Amino acid sequence: MFNITIDGKEMQVPKGTMLIDACRQAGADIPTFCYDPDLRLAGSCRICVVEAKGRRNLLASCVTPVENNMVIETESPDVIEARKVVLELLLARHKLECHVCEKDGDCRLQDYCYRYGVGESRFAGEGPHFFKNDPNPFIERDYDKCIMCTRCVRACEEITGAQAINVEHRGHHARIATAFNGNLEDSPCVFCGQCVMVCPVGALNSKISMGKGKSYQVDKVATTCTYCGTGCTFELNVKDDQIVGVSSMRDEGFSPVNKGAVC
Repeated sequence: MFNITIDGKEMQVPKGTMLIDACRQAGADIPTFCYDPDLRLAGSCRICVVEAKGRRNLLASCVTPVENNMVIETESPDVIEARKVVLELLLARHKLECHVCEKDGDCRLQDYCYRYGVGESRFAGEGPHFFKNDPNPFIERDYDKCIMCTRCVRACEEITGAQAINVEHRGHHARIATAFNGNLEDSPCVFCGQCVMVCPVGALNSKISMGKGKSYQVDKVATTCTYCGTGCTFELNVKDDQIVGVSSMRDEGFSPVNKGAVC
């Protein structure tokens, strides 16, 4: 067991525990974009940084294991300023149309900008130009809203096993794409929608559900799929007594068979 102090609270955690888990055990609300407990660690978005006493740089808590006698601050002035800069950098290439976005009310970028008072970006330059007009009937790929967290890429590879998408190019021109930036129907994509389920912003949406109700306008009803005998569980999104969409249940306690994966 390692001793650690988080926001003045002393506690013990097992060796190998990641900082983000220790901070959350201490009651800290650590923001995340790229982190997902069911996916391999990326440590790319840097919104989860915390300050460790005696360290020169802020630490990405999702990829940093706890060390003995660490003293951590999760909301120090430097941490807050760093998170604000991260949000401004994301907004510099993000299409701002929250009022008509399907993820309005269920968007982490929107939530964190509100939390830290970031209304616009000071970084000017080339605007979004990544929208992909994909003719498939299931998934809209509006990459002008993509924050490059790569959760969709990792979910496609690790949960579905399709490996249909990956990161193309680097730097400011980086984008999520299929091979040769083709259409999903020409890739190994099986249209399960797992990428839509893990996307923290409005870059990926179900075309079937679009315009039929935002997250806070629908009731979510847990059910078991009857298509085959596996027994997968998920949530039906219901509005005005009509099924308008489906969402995965990521909690293993409620989804022991498929653990949030969609078919």
